[in-house]
Amino acid sequence: MCNNENENGNCICEILKVILVLQENACPDNCLDSCDRPMLGGGANCLICNTRPVMLYTCGSNSEALSMPVSKDITTCTEATDCSNIFRVEKLDGCCCTLRVLQPNPDTTSLNPYVGTNSFFTINTNCLCCIRCLNDTYIDCV
Repeated sequence: MCNNENENGNCICEILKVILVLQENACPDNCLDSCDRPMLGGGANCLICNTRPVMLYTCGSNSEALSMPVSKDITTCTEATDCSNIFRVEKLDGCCCTLRVLQPNPDTTSLNPYVGTNSFFTINTNCLCCIRCLNDTYIDCV
């Protein structure tokens, strides 16, 4: 059974809450480079950021990042491009977190490294043991 609660509650759930609030109130100022830094940063690659992409690791995942299909039409990942391990926090309700799957931007001339997909999933944050935040970016149409 997964249990990553500290004495103040689920630490990953708390970080995801911060990320969700930041994304909802995207701000272009830079701060410390950590998952729970207080503002989404704008930088050389983007003028205004609205997403803090994350990678998640579940308990007992053997150091493999959680990976999900990039489309609602895909049920199994038979090719490398069928799935992604980069996500955007969309909703948090208690320990349930809904995430959007992001995939590499096919436009190699774009300054934004990811695009949003129509693939969403909900995970119980009690089963997460690690979160890795990537550079803040802009995702179109979110």
